[in-house]
Amino acid sequence: MAMHQTPPTIVEVAIPLPLDKSFHYLVPPSLLEQAQPGKRVLVPFGSRKLTGYLLAFAQTEDCTRLKEIIDVLDSDPLWTDGELEFFRWVACYYLSPLGEVIKTALPAGINPRSAKGSDQAVAGGSRIRREALYLPADGAMPDRALGAKAAQLLELLSTEGEFTATELRKRFGSCSPQLKRLMELGLVRREERELFRDPFRDETVQPDRPRQLNQHQQAALDSLLSRLDSREFSPFLLHGVTGSGKTEVYLQAISHTLALGMSALTLVPEISLTPQLVRRFRARFGDGIAILHSGLSDGERYDEWRRIRRGLVRIVIGARSAIFAPLERIGIIVVDEEHDSSFKQSDGLRYNARDLALVRGRMEGALVLLGSATPLITSQYAVEQGRLGLLTLPERVRGIPMPTVETVAMQGVKGTISARLLQALEETLASGEQSIIFLNRRGFATFLVCSECGQPLTCPNCSVTLTFHRGRGQSVCHYCDFAIPAPGICPGCGCPELKELGAGTERVEHELRELLPHARILRMDSDTTTGRGSHDRLLRRMNDGSADILIGTQMITKGHDFPSVTLVGVINAEASLHMPDFRSSERTFQLLCQVFGRAGRGDTPGRVILQALDPGHYAIQCAIDHDSAGFYRQELEFRREAGYPPFSFLASLALSGTCEEAVEQRAEAAARLLLNIKREQKLRTELLGPAPAPLYRLRGRFRRRILIKSASRSELRRLIVAWRDQRDSSSVREAMDIDPLDMS
Repeated sequence: MAMHQTPPTIVEVAIPLPLDKSFHYLVPPSLLEQAQPGKRVLVPFGSRKLTGYLLAFAQTEDCTRLKEIIDVLDSDPLWTDGELEFFRWVACYYLSPLGEVIKTALPAGINPRSAKGSDQAVAGGSRIRREALYLPADGAMPDRALGAKAAQLLELLSTEGEFTATELRKRFGSCSPQLKRLMELGLVRREERELFRDPFRDETVQPDRPRQLNQHQQAALDSLLSRLDSREFSPFLLHGVTGSGKTEVYLQAISHTLALGMSALTLVPEISLTPQLVRRFRARFGDGIAILHSGLSDGERYDEWRRIRRGLVRIVIGARSAIFAPLERIGIIVVDEEHDSSFKQSDGLRYNARDLALVRGRMEGALVLLGSATPLITSQYAVEQGRLGLLTLPERVRGIPMPTVETVAMQGVKGTISARLLQALEETLASGEQSIIFLNRRGFATFLVCSECGQPLTCPNCSVTLTFHRGRGQSVCHYCDFAIPAPGICPGCGCPELKELGAGTERVEHELRELLPHARILRMDSDTTTGRGSHDRLLRRMNDGSADILIGTQMITKGHDFPSVTLVGVINAEASLHMPDFRSSERTFQLLCQVFGRAGRGDTPGRVILQALDPGHYAIQCAIDHDSAGFYRQELEFRREAGYPPFSFLASLALSGTCEEAVEQRAEAAARLLLNIKREQKLRTELLGPAPAPLYRLRGRFRRRILIKSASRSELRRLIVAWRDQRDSSSVREAMDIDPLDMS
């Protein structure tokens, strides 16, 4: 009688490489029990060994050529079936390999070559941390005299419970012999426990209670609570002017979510916003909060991820990558400052966390709340079309007025700080109040120009001028970090005389220190916020009143609440209007409204001094008038005439390489292929380009771009998928960006 042969076990594995398919592997008998979907596996791939992601068990007719997986790297699954469905959607929409999506979703602290088992996993270059924990033995009483230190230790443990060895050493110094003696007597027991790295370890907060809402806040909250109770997907736009109390609405809606037994996810655009928001959340909800952003070490991010995965926290706050947080039973997703372009990842997996919040919310049956004082044009149009509900907060809390705006025309005016702005700064300083100066350009001088031949000092790797940084004594490229000693000599004619033109935040700081020597001045830009916690340290000095003037780039415009700031000065207000991007007017309006909104949030009315060469553009005028509706109407008409979103869908094909001729030829070939597909399939799409990218050379690579527009998302997708299937290999790098935001 023939023996029944057990069929081989085959699994489907995604590899984190730019490949558009998954792969099948055999599971050896020794790994059958450990091999489960949701785990990482070590697999042979060509001549290499790579970490892959086990998606599912599979079947195939021919398994004779399949290789075996080498090892299973996790004791527990890293994602759920629902999360995998979300990953698959992301991969499909952004035309990215599933393995790359899963790699992005998992924390950096998971080491792909970690030893088997979660207890041996590597996080941030070190094994999971464990520490001894000492507890009183149940019901044990001393039957003999103890030494003084041992008695104190036992009393502390008996009255206050468990302590780590580190905590006991801080209180009692060296106490190992006493602890050993107490354990021998059966009075104390010792446990080994996994220790999570704590991003809040150096910070305490005072508990906070829900605040009284005004009528607009209450109306918005009532609408949200009714939708939360329905437990159905409900997308809303919360359009509230700066200082209108959006955060309090978030907090009370999240409190109701927790009461329903569900969890909450809050996204912010940048880590500079996280500390202030986290403090408010911790004051309201305690320590049941996890944070996820790039300011944490790999080990801290891994530990926060594990706390979320194990259900130890129910609230997650983070930047764009937090959209992949392994939260279960999500009841609400809040996207604060929903208009911000920082929610879009600019390389690798080019996802937009703001958009994915709506997708994940729909999959989870959650409420999604997009909050902003300056919502995207596309969001406001979605409200008009009935795809988003609208909640409005048209007034500041406590009836505080919006700041008044005064313009200063800078034609013919020398210097960076006008006489009017200087006078206002002196008045604010004399009254003991604070000021903010906004200039969206860092460095001392925008560029250096030769006094003889007039040539600017440019980067050899990028199509940009070098920015002079006096503090560093260098001229620096802000794209590739190329730097040369300053002031230097002209590379063209050898002249040692280079003139400084333009101004950045460093120059403004230098001038104000000379003009206002007694003022306590801070500067907040990417040059002064490189260290860990640097954002928070600067913001704390503004909050505690130990600074008078804060100078900064766009990172000071978002979400910060400084009650003592009564003056905002804006330098070169129209700078962002000149960007080669159809969204330049929208971004200018958003930037100005946001920075205006930092003034007058306390009891004293705020004012703004706006310096511009020509303040007549409608984006600037609407910002001055706090006229969001007027700007929306004008901008929407421009978009309609030009055929840009929300009246079309976009994709951008970026090509780059170190050989200029090869990039040009490849771009022309890609354009021909796209055009042929369009004609063959009779698609209603428009191709713009190929053309040199506005920033033509970047980090030594020449760049060309093709923009694809279509009124139909499905036709746009058909064109891109067909192009991807028909293109051949090339040394020129090609990157397709769906719904692009960066046109540089």
